[in-house]
Amino acid sequence: MLGLCHPQWLQARESRPTLPVRAKSVIFLFQWGGPSHLDTFDMKPAAPDTVRSPYTSIASSAPDIRVVEMLPEMAKRMDRVTLIRSLHHKMKNHASAGYYALSGHEPPSDDQRLRDSLDLYPAYGSVVDHLSPNRAGLPTFVSFPHVIRDGSIVPAQHASFLGKAHDPLFFPEDPNRPGFQLPELTLPKNLSPDRLQRRREMQRFVDRQTRLLEFSAAARGFDQYYQKALAMLTSNKVRQAFDVSQETDAVRARYGRTTYGQSCLLARRLVESGVKFVTVYFSNSIGGRKIGAGGWDTHGFDNTRMYKIVNKYQLPITDQTLPTLLDDLEDRGLLDETLVLWMGEFGRTPKINKNESRDHWPQCYTVLMAGGGVKRGYTYGSSDAHGMYPDENGVKPEDLAATLYYLMGIPPDTEIRDRSDRPLAIASSPILDVIA
Repeated sequence: MLGLCHPQWLQARESRPTLPVRAKSVIFLFQWGGPSHLDTFDMKPAAPDTVRSPYTSIASSAPDIRVVEMLPEMAKRMDRVTLIRSLHHKMKNHASAGYYALSGHEPPSDDQRLRDSLDLYPAYGSVVDHLSPNRAGLPTFVSFPHVIRDGSIVPAQHASFLGKAHDPLFFPEDPNRPGFQLPELTLPKNLSPDRLQRRREMQRFVDRQTRLLEFSAAARGFDQYYQKALAMLTSNKVRQAFDVSQETDAVRARYGRTTYGQSCLLARRLVESGVKFVTVYFSNSIGGRKIGAGGWDTHGFDNTRMYKIVNKYQLPITDQTLPTLLDDLEDRGLLDETLVLWMGEFGRTPKINKNESRDHWPQCYTVLMAGGGVKRGYTYGSSDAHGMYPDENGVKPEDLAATLYYLMGIPPDTEIRDRSDRPLAIASSPILDVIA
């Protein structure tokens, strides 16, 4: 008799107070390679020539916020954003810093050779899919159009120990390509949804007969992933969300007819349809040695000086696409409930190197947030006179992670279980004072 109340006691013990959902969706614009904070959103015009950007700063629509002259359109929208100018950590290699940025958890080592592993934490979107999944065939987490790597694949682009069921719907296809569509969401002409369902039921029968699902957790994850894929294949809402051809030529042109521009447009379409977490990778490579491609890693090797590269590609594409995304979300009434997060894995050195460029600098850099319940025209934290170290309100990636989950209505102290069934908090830091 005493045991009759045990399940209810456990349920009460595990219940948590609900949080308001300020951000129904997140668009994570990951700037692979590491943008220079000193040449974008935290310029130091009074610094010495060895530190000061060769570009000038301009006033913005937000009092006391100045930005680089190469972002004139973004300057007009700074009254909608929060800048965090004091993010910092110790990871100087792209792989380790990238994992830190994509998961909110410090890697075991600062190693360029950091390998993807089921012992490392999952991506933000996979945690959201595990704790607060979408229903009725709509994906929770979508990422595109690149898998990022620096030699080896950077961890935290998938579900890791949470299992394949919580991996993102990922696709490498270019949304800017004529006739873009996802093969994953297109049935062969001779295969109807009913026939596909019968095939799936046959596969499940074979799985049961071979007892595969009983012994393999990974296989169980695949089974759930296939079930999700089947639901998406038969969902008109999902297929329509991915159909960027429904947008007018004028809208597509405003975003920019580039892979990144059309990826950001697709991100807007996805959150508008109800997808909760969308990750858009700026580039598949860290970049830095040619104009018109690659990420923000600009050391100046081989006479490819930073200020010749970002001036022609990274900054212009940012000044076209990011303001357009914010405008589009605002015009559609989506910005207040959609968190836009623009960040890289680290910043660049305050001191300009001998190649007239900048090197890796995780000790202090800037993150941009907009919508989703954060303050407008606001700066949190500050760097010192040379943009070298935090001067006020230093922020760790863990703090940013806790704030992101909090905005999505997920308590940051919520626990997930690793492969050894150990309970791990998704974040264990205080919430930043950036919430409106």
